[in-house]
Amino acid sequence: MNEVFSMWKKTKMVVLVALCAGLYAALLIPFKGFVLIPGITEFRPASALPVVMGLLFGPAGAWGSAIGNLIGDFFGSLGIGSLFGFVGNFMFAYVPYKLWINLGLVSKQDKEPDLKSKRKIAAYVVVAILGSLACALVIAWGLEVLKLVPFAALASIISLNNSLPSVVLGIPVLLVLYPRIKKWDLLWTDIMDEEDIPAAGGMSRIGGFFMTTSILGGMIGGLMAALGAGQAFLYKGFAAGGDVGSLGVLLVAGIGSVGLVLSSFIQSMPGKK
Repeated sequence: MNEVFSMWKKTKMVVLVALCAGLYAALLIPFKGFVLIPGITEFRPASALPVVMGLLFGPAGAWGSAIGNLIGDFFGSLGIGSLFGFVGNFMFAYVPYKLWINLGLVSKQDKEPDLKSKRKIAAYVVVAILGSLACALVIAWGLEVLKLVPFAALASIISLNNSLPSVVLGIPVLLVLYPRIKKWDLLWTDIMDEEDIPAAGGMSRIGGFFMTTSILGGMIGGLMAALGAGQAFLYKGFAAGGDVGSLGVLLVAGIGSVGLVLSSFIQSMPGKK
């Protein structure tokens, strides 16, 4: 997680944060009228961007995703839930680039996100879905804590609303952008100092596995606890009622969310390159 803070020393990375935030907000705002959950979320084709921004720009993409979403909230959905939206959208871009490096999905000798092989395309799909689930987990758990929206309904809606654009639209977007970003020397791994780029292997690999299990465990366990509390998936969840603020949901999804954050620090521990 060191690179998340050390990147602010690099002028190019700060500029990339501003560009990512502006682009994300610019694509979010026009669709604010296509509401899925009033005051909470809307139809979001812009969800194609965070995973791409994370893989290309690393921590700058994560900060840009978080800030861009917050800017978008000012145009129709700003509220106390925006705090969890900030963290969730940060994770939407952060998780993919961390797991691309640390989960062993791509070869150690070729980690460029160029999608030139079936293995890299499959890795992209995996990290895009995990990033989408991480975003959904944090936001749905936060609004369950606030007793605003049922966890099962919101988590399932955000997961689909993020996963589909990030996979269907994100792949062609990355294929188009990568050669240009590489040519302009704007990949985050080309900008950051070597000591600030996480080294794969050792604790990084363990942290990547812990991050994955935290996301899946928190989401699956949280949904099971939510169903047990009388909640339901998608829009049925708003009619089903159920116990919003259920202790089981708060505990299981909360452990997953905390594990997600802790895994980031584990991945920063020294390891072999």
